[in-house]
Amino acid sequence: MTRLPLNLAAAALLPLALAAVPAAHAAEPAAEPRIVVTGEGETAVSPDMAVVTLSVVREAETARAALDANNEAMRAVIAAMKEEGVAARDLQTAGLSIQPRQVYPENGEGRPRIVGYTVSNTLTVRVREIGNTGAILDRAVTLGVNQGGNIAFLNADPSAALTTARQRAVEDAIARARTLAEAAGASVGPILSMRERQGQDGPRPMEVRAMRMDAAGAAPVEAGETTYRVEVEVTFGLEQ
Repeated sequence: MTRLPLNLAAAALLPLALAAVPAAHAAEPAAEPRIVVTGEGETAVSPDMAVVTLSVVREAETARAALDANNEAMRAVIAAMKEEGVAARDLQTAGLSIQPRQVYPENGEGRPRIVGYTVSNTLTVRVREIGNTGAILDRAVTLGVNQGGNIAFLNADPSAALTTARQRAVEDAIARARTLAEAAGASVGPILSMRERQGQDGPRPMEVRAMRMDAAGAAPVEAGETTYRVEVEVTFGLEQ
């Protein structure tokens, strides 16, 4: 059997390889024109629940004495919350810390010296009777709460508000897509994909317009309205 030289064999195979290249490219489908938009939707509702953060801070020369004083005050606060109608399931300890208090030498030399201890106990209270929020704050401070007081107004069941916000977000995405497509001389095709854009905690409420809720002798509290906002990312086909 006669063998071709190596260079002649390669030359003979080259046209076959070149002929295969167009066929491979022809098999690839053309990219479908598309447009990606982000729609936003929100709805405002009156809150029906307040979440209050209260802290008791006590200092003493020893950690034991500081903790005992803190425990006594916090027990009184928890008992008062229950007397105000707060259920046990709506009371939760959010943090407990014991920290030394140190002083440094005036000349800046030497090691710091412990002169006492600070104990902090934080309680989260869900107030379902939102009109009682001011009275609960007043009583808690009277019984020893001396730090905190942060308030967040929420809804126990925000599902209806979120559904409305999602619907508005999709409607907004469709309107934006149509505007962009028409400006480009095209029209919007079918929806190819859709997803809700969320942060780590999902859709977040925001406080907006306020209404006063002053109970007699209670701390003035602004409940306002809570706005739930949702974003959706939608991909449409683009018809030219």
